[in-house]
Amino acid sequence: MFQSEKGFTLIEMLVVLMIISVLILLIIPNLGEKSESVNEQGCDALVSVVQAQADAYYLEEGNYPTDLATLEGDNYITEDQKTCPDGSTILINSGTVSVSTD
Repeated sequence: MFQSEKGFTLIEMLVVLMIISVLILLIIPNLGEKSESVNEQGCDALVSVVQAQADAYYLEEGNYPTDLATLEGDNYITEDQKTCPDGSTILINSGTVSVSTD
């Protein structure tokens, strides 16, 4: 009847789906582990940015800001720059910016 039947069999399709599933199972856990590292590095970078803005405030005003609200009120930082991506709060004390250890 049909001389040239071209296409994939059900077995071939199942093998391909199995390979794709195994690759996904290997990749997804690695992405979950990386999110903690990304949040930690993002927090370090945000602390550096806020420290630079506190130093800029010092250069313009002659003294360090007493709190982050001062920096925010003078448009040195925005509201979302007061907390890290992981939820920790950024603090400023005597011109030094740090992350709360709560």
